[in-house]
Amino acid sequence: MGLSWQQGPLAPGAVGHFLTPASLPERLLFAERLRRRMRVRFHDTWIADSEQVTLLHEPGRYPVAYFPREDIDEQALVESGKVTRHKDLGDTAWYAVRADGRSAERAAWEFTALPPHAAALQGHIAFAWRAMDAFYEEDDRILGHAADPYHRIDFRHTSRILEVRLGDSVIARSDHPLVLFESGFAPRWYVPRADIDETRLRAADGQTFCPYKGLCDYYVIGEARRAAWAYRDAYQEVGLVSDLVSFEPDKVEVSLDGVPLRLEPGQNVVPHGIDRGLDAHEAA
Repeated sequence: MGLSWQQGPLAPGAVGHFLTPASLPERLLFAERLRRRMRVRFHDTWIADSEQVTLLHEPGRYPVAYFPREDIDEQALVESGKVTRHKDLGDTAWYAVRADGRSAERAAWEFTALPPHAAALQGHIAFAWRAMDAFYEEDDRILGHAADPYHRIDFRHTSRILEVRLGDSVIARSDHPLVLFESGFAPRWYVPRADIDETRLRAADGQTFCPYKGLCDYYVIGEARRAAWAYRDAYQEVGLVSDLVSFEPDKVEVSLDGVPLRLEPGQNVVPHGIDRGLDAHEAA
């Protein structure tokens, strides 16, 4: 998903490689100005508001937004005395965040001993996403984590035949599935419900949340748990996928034009980072 995780070019499991004569460092960090106004709300108080946010892409993590100290309400930050060490960026000082009598411990951090090549982050502070009430770009709330400008979703309609079986039973067969191409993931094939024997789908407990597509529901097929899923009401930007169903090829038999599909690298979502742990509650 994006530049630095799943199978992005800076991720540990990158699907491609840089064509260079010498080996690149094992870890490459990338920082850039976001070029969008970003704000942070905590306890109904705007504690940060900046057009100079720096986005840090770190291998194996979602991007993290760093705000210049001058664009942060200094009264909201309380030094905790806790210092840890980042393997690439040195000493990390932690802060509690407070507003109107409410506080969140270790909810913000700053690199205080940056190497010269990382000076772009000097005097910048990041906020733990789940500890804050909300983050906004302009007046739109951003859910889950800072939006990755390198994350992309494309849809393509196709007339290829997609078939889903469980043993001798046909669960789905479609000659007009929709294929979803998403940064850092293998292609996913979605089937209209009219082409599915929905009597074979049983709702599974629990939902997950994608910052780019919305809430995801899961289905049990036979004894296979979470063998299929659907975004029943996907975000408007990706509305083509709303209420279509995709099937997990390692749990049921999925074929495309008669060729069996296999679970490919990059198809499993792996959450990263102490301030992540995305779940359905993020959509609240």
